[in-house]
Amino acid sequence: MLLTLNVKDFVIVDQLQLEFEPGFTVLTGETGAGKSIMLDALGLLLGDRAEAGQIRDGADRAEISASFDIARQPDLQAWLADNALSGDDSELLIRRLVDRNGRSRSFINGQQATQSQLKSMGEYLVDIHGQHAHQSLVRPEMQRGLLDAYAGASQLSRDVRAAWQDWQHARKAREDAEKRLRESEVERERLTWQIGELAELALQADEWPQLNQQHSRLANAAELAQSAQSAVDVLSDMDGNCLSLLSQVQNRLGKLSGFDPRLAESLALLDSVDAELREVVYSLRDYGSSFDDDPQQLVQVEARIDALMSMARKYRCQPEDLPKKLADWETQLAALEAATDQEALATAESAALARYRAQAESLSGKRRQAASELSARISTEMQRLAMEGARFAIELSAASEPTAHGLETIEYLVAANQGSTLRPLAKVASGGELSRISLAMQVVISQVASVPTLIFDEVDVGIGGRVAEVVGKLLKQLGQRYQVLCVTHLPQVASCGDQHWRVSKSSAAGRTVSRISPLDGEGRVLEIARMLGGEDITATTRQHASEMLESNA
Repeated sequence: MLLTLNVKDFVIVDQLQLEFEPGFTVLTGETGAGKSIMLDALGLLLGDRAEAGQIRDGADRAEISASFDIARQPDLQAWLADNALSGDDSELLIRRLVDRNGRSRSFINGQQATQSQLKSMGEYLVDIHGQHAHQSLVRPEMQRGLLDAYAGASQLSRDVRAAWQDWQHARKAREDAEKRLRESEVERERLTWQIGELAELALQADEWPQLNQQHSRLANAAELAQSAQSAVDVLSDMDGNCLSLLSQVQNRLGKLSGFDPRLAESLALLDSVDAELREVVYSLRDYGSSFDDDPQQLVQVEARIDALMSMARKYRCQPEDLPKKLADWETQLAALEAATDQEALATAESAALARYRAQAESLSGKRRQAASELSARISTEMQRLAMEGARFAIELSAASEPTAHGLETIEYLVAANQGSTLRPLAKVASGGELSRISLAMQVVISQVASVPTLIFDEVDVGIGGRVAEVVGKLLKQLGQRYQVLCVTHLPQVASCGDQHWRVSKSSAAGRTVSRISPLDGEGRVLEIARMLGGEDITATTRQHASEMLESNA
């Protein structure tokens, strides 16, 4: 619900601060006084295009702000959270600034917002019906949404959309797989051939470093064996070898250690050296005897190395990376095989389509039943609103193909006069007729509509007398469920308001300024009397005005 509206330097308003109440509020005033300025200001807050001409003469910028009670609007609260624009859960603040260059800045709950976000948010807050405002009734999505709401099928409609999206995803998966199947046949053959070629090599994970080590040993076998034997000779076999010299030193020091015990530590170290040297000799002898001078084995190792290097050059990698490349190819081939399971994908698509059709057909049934009932009820209300002979109908036509919104297209049709052919609402109804049709529809569907504030701009165009009284009573009835604001020229409508504001304009310092003042008691009687009889208010018109207000209290 709209709580407050503050307008500064907008068109002919210098400063305006309004506080709104629930129920039915009427705005009256002379033609040209600026009654629609408030609606224009609200429209700007809700995403209308900003223009430099909207700034009051002499001012640098226009500023408009409003607050709304959104405690009972969980969908709007969720939208704000999704757009990172949340504030107080129970109150929403909107502000918009327009400068002399026509540039504007917008803020939602103190955070900068885009014009698109204002428009999206506005659809949750206010529905403005009039000749010079956005008329949601002619939008296909609004027509579909109202019918589904009246049918109690809003959730089913969302389920149909979700099922349609699931079906589209399943169909795309199947089509993509078919495309990949055609495109990947060559890839599959290539991978299969490459895997087979590498598989023939029977690669081992650590084979390459082991081959290089084996090749180095075989290629230098003679030198390795000879060096090992030379070392054994020096250490043990030749005259004057290390072990014999070491033994001589041990014997001599051993004899002398009896004279000086301090030599015992050195003798112990020499014993350790002697033991380790003998271990070295034994190891080198074993090492030398292990060599098998087999030139054929070296040839085999070199051939294996050449094969791996050749394969690595072919596939532009290092020889040690060949096992990983084989594993990668095997993974790719397995993925190609799994992704082209046409039978499974086709089965999944058929199941998704069946689920969608079942829900869409259920939705179609609810829509057909609701369309017949809603059409009749709206037609009845139109007769009461000076549209004698007019007819309203909701046409459901089979869609050329299933859509996210169901199996049919929905269009509101109207015949504005007796005997006229039903035609699309947007092409037939005039501004005043559209406002009255909107009023008739809002009354009928008031139990399911979700927008809390309804604004009607001059819905009384072209009517009067008894019909004007009917319009006033309908708006008052609508105000029991919603916050309703109406700009009107008719005293029959104005007298039904729960609150009454008068719009006037005056000149100050050579400039025209618009004002809005709340009326009560005598002020309201005088305004209704003015609307009845003009500026010359007589006792009769005052009495008539009082009676109208009393009868509609």
